[in-house]
Amino acid sequence: MSRGAALITSKKILAITNQKGGVGKTTTAINLAASLALADRTVLIVDMDPQANLTSGIGLKNNSLRDGTIYEALTAEKTPDVNRFIVPTGVAGLSLLPSNRNLAGAEVELISLSDRESRLRPLLRQVYDQYDHIFIDTPPSLGLLTLNGLVAAEAVLIPLTCEYFALEGLAELTATLQSVQAALNPELEIAGVLLTMTDQRTNLGQQVAGEVRNFFREKVFETTIPRNVRLGEAPSHGLPAIVYDVKSKGAEAYLALAREFLTADQRTSGPAASDV
Repeated sequence: MSRGAALITSKKILAITNQKGGVGKTTTAINLAASLALADRTVLIVDMDPQANLTSGIGLKNNSLRDGTIYEALTAEKTPDVNRFIVPTGVAGLSLLPSNRNLAGAEVELISLSDRESRLRPLLRQVYDQYDHIFIDTPPSLGLLTLNGLVAAEAVLIPLTCEYFALEGLAELTATLQSVQAALNPELEIAGVLLTMTDQRTNLGQQVAGEVRNFFREKVFETTIPRNVRLGEAPSHGLPAIVYDVKSKGAEAYLALAREFLTADQRTSGPAASDV
């Protein structure tokens, strides 16, 4: 069996998660989603981080949102129509469930609400059939916002940097996922592990990449995401890297990831991976 065949990309709702910050979760959410949208897939990205980097990185931070954000949707007394909060982006086929700083208060407010760990799930189930893919960008912590993302998801996509401290967090990360699986979401699986900020010129980078592949084996994407200036610049312009500079190494890497993602997706009909 090839490595790609073992990736679980056929699950529709994926949480992009890692308890460690600065590993490329938001960058991956924006650029993988945009790459799939350019392959004629319909994609929803969900910003569950109070920093709202996903919302600003796609160019919608200062837009007027008539009905509010994910904060209002999560804390409503009764489950609202989530379509009221979803907005289109500048990429055809790509939509956003936005966030803003108000979401920081949700961690406290959710404590007193019923079903506090699972309020995102019914929202996304409302639009389950409207999208080919739904990606949830979770905060770099194990609070109620991240738990909501993990309970709503069918699988997780884990970005990992090729650095020493990434290895230290592997056991903690897998333990967290096992706890969520045991107590809150027994169907949760690992969709795949993505190596980010790679630099094959360094011995440490090669060593860490090797150890991650030994640990997760066939769950690791063949595609890796290199360190790239354009990936860092694009969010300041409110654009995915593939729109900002499609010829950059970062954009090319995420397009390759989308091709691998679609190739590994054994159960989803639609454009072939070669269309990306």
